[in-house]
Amino acid sequence: MTARRETVVLVHGLYVHGLWMRLLEYWLEESGYQTINYSYPSMTRSPAENAHDLQALLSQVDTPIIHFLAHSMGGLVVRHLFHIYPKQKPGQVVTMGTPHQGSYAAQIMHGTGLGFCVGRGLEGGLLGDAPPWVASNRIGSIAGTLNIGFGLLFPGMPAPSDGMIAVVETQFSGLSDHICLPVSHMQMLVDPTAVAQAIAFFATGRFRHAAFSAWQDDKVPVSSQL
Repeated sequence: MTARRETVVLVHGLYVHGLWMRLLEYWLEESGYQTINYSYPSMTRSPAENAHDLQALLSQVDTPIIHFLAHSMGGLVVRHLFHIYPKQKPGQVVTMGTPHQGSYAAQIMHGTGLGFCVGRGLEGGLLGDAPPWVASNRIGSIAGTLNIGFGLLFPGMPAPSDGMIAVVETQFSGLSDHICLPVSHMQMLVDPTAVAQAIAFFATGRFRHAAFSAWQDDKVPVSSQL
């Protein structure tokens, strides 16, 4: 148990609200973490602008260690946070379904005049222009391989994908570790194995690849260890 000396900041993705992260928040609290569920306007403000507001929130956190669990575009907000405010407290960063190299679907919408569907969320990330990761905090990426979601409307998306973001888009040179799970883009938010992997990364800076392989072979879910 972390004895509430470690905080996990949850950062949601495009179109949704912090309520979508509530189950993850509950599981993290049950595992002993203090949590902050950051909700922000994903379409009317840029990821960089939302990073400024997130930093103001972090200034009120008194635990010595702060981790981040970010879904989809929320991971880009966190990348801007560490780029603009590099002096963060110790802690790890886990992104889930984050298009670190840009989003094929967003690029198609932008190129066909449908960029308004994403709004200012296009700025600084979804088109492949996220800031580099130079922080000492380790960052890990969880990708999904269950192709169910809005991305099916965009033929040509690289495979495998989570139905919204391609696995290749969730990778970039700054990562400390990367793992694929058989979940869709939104299923990550309610999947106990995903949060178990995030907790493992918070503790060690690595995902539990061996444990996940054993789960696939034996059908014993890693989540039973939460």
